[in-house]
Amino acid sequence: MPKLVIPLPDNDAAFLSTAAAAAALAGVPIETLNSQCFCISLDKDALRETLESTLGQPGLFELVQQRCPHLFAAHPVFIAPAHLDRMAQVVRAVESVVALPAYREEVLAHSPAIARHDPGGAKGVFFGYDFHVTQNNFGLIEINTNAGGAMLNAVLSRAQHACCPAIEQLLPPSRRAEVIESSISAMFRQEWSQYGRDKPLRSIAIVDETPKQQYLYPEFLLFQQLFQRNGIEAVIVDPSELSLRDGQLWHEQLAIDMVYNRLTDFSLEAVGNATLRQAYLERATLLTPHPQAHALYADKRNLALLCDAQRLNAWKVPQATQDLLLTSIPHTEVITAENAERLWQERRGLFFKPCTGFGSRAAYRGDKLTQRVWQEIIAGSYVAQALILPGQRTLSAETTVSVLKFDVRNYAYAGEVLSVAARLYQGQTTNFRTLGGGFAPVYPGPQTAG
Repeated sequence: MPKLVIPLPDNDAAFLSTAAAAAALAGVPIETLNSQCFCISLDKDALRETLESTLGQPGLFELVQQRCPHLFAAHPVFIAPAHLDRMAQVVRAVESVVALPAYREEVLAHSPAIARHDPGGAKGVFFGYDFHVTQNNFGLIEINTNAGGAMLNAVLSRAQHACCPAIEQLLPPSRRAEVIESSISAMFRQEWSQYGRDKPLRSIAIVDETPKQQYLYPEFLLFQQLFQRNGIEAVIVDPSELSLRDGQLWHEQLAIDMVYNRLTDFSLEAVGNATLRQAYLERATLLTPHPQAHALYADKRNLALLCDAQRLNAWKVPQATQDLLLTSIPHTEVITAENAERLWQERRGLFFKPCTGFGSRAAYRGDKLTQRVWQEIIAGSYVAQALILPGQRTLSAETTVSVLKFDVRNYAYAGEVLSVAARLYQGQTTNFRTLGGGFAPVYPGPQTAG
């Protein structure tokens, strides 16, 4: 198996390596930074310049403003370096358990048949490990296999404004965005190498249902341009625009080497995805992320396995890895007829999620639950997860909402974190409908911060 050769970004803690930056935050608790520091903010003029001039996408800023006006948050989020390190450790720990034959056998036994199809060495790009992190709480709340936003966050890092020269020392180096983009490009080439192809990667289709109508369509355009800058022809298409002939997937006259899969039909069961499904089964293209990745990582039932001490022990998972997972994943269990009454009684301390859901759809906090919704939950396929409250970020007085919640997303590939971002929101779950909310850069606090 080829060795991972992705040029990972520099340690985020290096942002605070200058004396001025360290002095600016010395001894300041993380919670204080997130509640009182408004010194760094989104620079909309810089964002426009980045989207339209630096990246050469005229009209993209207006598209973002019209399509998704709450995509980028007003302020960054601060996270303790120890928590950043722990999140990376959890990502590696999960990867090590998923690699175990016993784990894979148990998970794939109840997965759709297509999940048992050998993906040919492809690992799946852009895993999203989502955490709730505060000074006193830490929890991996879910794993996604087609996590959106990585390219948008690279752009966002170019559009931050500091109030004075001293605070400007806290901003990441100007080359940070370029390093992240290089890592993304290298990840796709590495995936191609994992697939065992000797010829260069020449073409990628970014595929989603009616892509121009998708909320994150602006990100598709950024990916298309990134691929093209790296000598890879790229198209953005609906799966119905693809055809299969002579053992190869095609878009019109372009042979498609790789499909960057942004569909939420994770098992490719929809009629409109039949061509893509057949191409995947015949290895007529590299599909990434693929159905097996979703089954092994993103099905919420897997969190119940990963925090089950008896199973981890039976699988001979090293004790240090067990300890890390058991203290980092909120207790999760699959809802059954046997435990439903107990979970209803305990609901105020639980969060309920559909096993194969995505995007916070049909997810509910237990203290907000009605009997009607509860009956739908027990009739469906759900997990109950111990409630870990999200972090909070106070916004400046210029906005009408003073305090937002946030989660922290680690974008990862092959067990290594590529970049970290936060999502600010108001409500039960993450959304992009909150004034001042959206994707936010994550900056590390000082090493001594709590």
